[in-house]
Parts: sequence; structure tokens; C-alpha cells
Amino acid sequence: MKPAALVWFKRDLRVRDHAPLAEALHFEQALALLVIEPQWLGSPECDPRHVAFLLDCAAELQAELARRGLRMLVRQGEMPGVLQSLRREFPFTHLFSHEETGPSWSYTRDRAVAVWCRSQGVLWLESPQTGVVRRLQSRAGWAGRWAQRMNAPEARDASGFKPATSLLPKALPSLHELGLPVPQTAMPAGGERAAWATLASFLEGRGRDYRQALSSPLSAAEGCSRLSAHLAFGTISMRCVHQATEARIATTSDRQLAYALRGFASRLRWHCHFMQKLEDEPAIEWRNVARSVDGLRAGDGRHPEPVDQERLQAWCAGRTGYPMVDACMRQLRATGWLNFRMRAMLVSFAAYHLGLHWREPGLFLARQFLDFEAGIHWSQMQMQSGTTGINTLRIYSPAKQARDHDPQGLYVRRWVPEIGSPAYPPPIVDERAALAAIKDKLYALRRTGEARAEAEAIQHKHGSRKSGLPPSPRRPVRKDKTPAGQGQLF
Repeated sequence: MKPAALVWFKRDLRVRDHAPLAEALHFEQALALLVIEPQWLGSPECDPRHVAFLLDCAAELQAELARRGLRMLVRQGEMPGVLQSLRREFPFTHLFSHEETGPSWSYTRDRAVAVWCRSQGVLWLESPQTGVVRRLQSRAGWAGRWAQRMNAPEARDASGFKPATSLLPKALPSLHELGLPVPQTAMPAGGERAAWATLASFLEGRGRDYRQALSSPLSAAEGCSRLSAHLAFGTISMRCVHQATEARIATTSDRQLAYALRGFASRLRWHCHFMQKLEDEPAIEWRNVARSVDGLRAGDGRHPEPVDQERLQAWCAGRTGYPMVDACMRQLRATGWLNFRMRAMLVSFAAYHLGLHWREPGLFLARQFLDFEAGIHWSQMQMQSGTTGINTLRIYSPAKQARDHDPQGLYVRRWVPEIGSPAYPPPIVDERAALAAIKDKLYALRRTGEARAEAEAIQHKHGSRKSGLPPSPRRPVRKDKTPAGQGQLF
């Protein structure tokens, strides 16, 4: 059989810095494939807006690949059945794709593809796409490996393919043909060109107030990078974002912009840090990281009571009677995006004020976030709910967030116009009583010997190690009263 390459696109919908495409250049016969899988469409995390964004990205990608001489087929069906069917028409010997750290259905799918490839004698080569390390034995040195990957040269430019198959791409399916409704909300432009334009505007000046702008929902929409959906769907690579950011820091004479971009650059590493947690422990998608908190909240498998559906539905609808919470939820539902601090507040409110287990709120949020990234999402759901066993309990006061980030009430009045009228509901819970009850339980659990031993093991497996070096020796206690750390800078 003559060697032939199939490039399988998943969440890497771009041409630039695409290692599988570069590998396929070595073959006289090559074909690209994008599969719309029923497992994805039927998963509890998927929303029509996700599919609409993917189709928008795929249309540009298909045209760009055609200009480079590579045809991209779009097929619907389950993997590896699609591969089996396609191989009758295009007898490929090599399958190239990027690694994926996704929900459990994608992990099961990849295992099935691996079995199929071995049975068919097809060589499947997966290339890293982010800083996530497969089969990682220890977190020691992880940050150094991340830097090494991100500073490496981009993959070879993939152009000059020779069409060597009679298979012709068909038109992309519509949402209607996929049995999905058209989203009624405004959607950002998808595709590689939009990703690079978004990055350019941020680096050239829009990110100048990034550190100050990212916390408030009034300023974050403009001051944040807005690259999260593009990174989630792979229309731009993490390496390209990292290198472009570092280049801008090195060349700009604007000190405020450089300072802001250094803050952004550090968050790129955290992006992969959280994804690594899911790669190392897929069960965090549905099970508490710290098993010592099992049974703490309704909805947990060991809790005798079911989830309080009235509270859950009020939270989902933005009808809790807490204006800042409701405004954030309504913005998210309408736009598919919300800044990080307000995301954290929504999860904190569901977990601590309403006493909800993180799984069902997490599935609802996954459908709302256009930038849903499984590793980041489930790691954050657990961290903000206090179930990791190692992170500080973060309990956000909606009133304080409103005072700090919407002092004039502009944001709340925009999204909750009925506030102050009989149409707006009273608070669904008493904040003081609800927080007192959950804090007593959590702090009591954390003081147990079982929880402390478990936390040590969790820290060893998932904790951040910025340098990968062993801990520094304990410093002697300072005898003067000069504040340590940031205070010394002034």
C-alpha cells in the first residue's frame, strides 16, 4: 500500500503552527478530515453556540487548506467508524492529529481510535498542542517543560500539497441539518484570521489596562484578551500567543503596556497548569478531588438528599435576588462570555450560598461558556467550590463585588432592569446563615487527620511548581517590622 496521510482536525482549527499538517507534507497523498461526532452533540456540555462557532471556523479552514492544495472532508458519525468508512475510499497508512485533553467522551473516543489503528496497521501520531504533558510522572520540572515547548520554533508552514485523491469536499452542514437551533445571541467571528486580529488589537494597545480591567465586568470585555474561545477551538496556538506576547513586551517602549502584558503572559502558563490536572486525573470531571468532602452537599453521590432544583433553576435563570449574581448570569447567557472574577463569584455563590454540588452547575456553565475548555472548567469548578482539599476557600460576597466593580450600579441596571420593582425576587437564601453553616462543615473537615493526609497527596500530584525545584529552606524570622514582599518595592 502506498503511504498516504490523513490529518484529523479536532480542536485545532488552524493552518499556522500545526504539527500534523507539517507531518503530512512528507507524503505524496494527503487528505484532511473534520468529524462532527454525535457523542459531542449529545454531550451535556455541548450547546448550539459551540457548534455554530466550530462551523464558522471550519468554513475558513476548509478554504485556506484548499488554497494550499489540501482537501478537507467534513463527515458526521462516530469514530472510529468514520475512519473505517473513509479508508475504503482513501487507503491512508498514517493518521496525524493533535493530542486532546477533553471530557470523558473524547477520552473514550481516542482509546477506540487507538485500538482501531492498531488493528488496521495504521500509524497514529499525536503531537502536543499545549503545555499539557501526556503520561506525566511528576509535576517537578513541569514549568520548565512548558517554557521549552512554548519557546520552540513553530511547526513548518504547511503549503504546497498535491491533491492526490478524487474525493471532493461537500458543503458544511448547517445547524438545521444537524438538528440544532440557531443561537439567538450575538456570536464573535470564528476562524484563524479573527484570532490573529484579536491578538493584535490586544498587544498593540487594547491590553494596556489589562491588570486593572480584568476584574470588573464593566471593563473586562474590552480590556481582556478575548482569545479564550480561539484557544479552546485551536484557531491560534498557545505557542504563537506566547511568543507574540513576549516579542511585544521586549519591543514596546510603553512601560504600562509591558507591565500589563507580563501579567497576561503568566496566565498562559496557568491555562495549561489547570488542563494538566484533568490529563493526570480524568475523574475530576465528575468526582471530588478531595474525597474527604464527599457527602458535604446535596447532589454528591454520598449525600442522602437530591439537588435542590428550585435553587439550581433560580441560579441558572439569574433570579436569585442577589443583583450582582443575577446580572453576571444574564450577561453570560446572552453573550457566552464573562470575566474570570465574575465566573468565580457565580460558582462560589452556587457552592457556598446555595449549597449546591458543583457538577450540575458546572454542566450548565459549560453550555454557556463559548470558550469551554474541560480541563480548566472542571478544575476551576472544584477549586471555587472548595473540594480540592488544597486551595484556600474562596467565598465571594456579591455585595462586595458590586461595591468594588460596579460602584455606580451601571452593570446591574443594564442586566437586571427590573431591580427595585415587585418583579424582582427577594434573596433566595439568607447569606449570613448559609455561609455560617457551610464554613463550619468545611473547616471542620479540613482539620481532620484524614483530610490533612489527603491534601498532602493532592498537593504532590496537582500542586503548582513554578520552577520545578525543591522547596527553598525556611527563611529566618525578620526582627524588624518592614513588610516583606511587595511592600519593599516602594
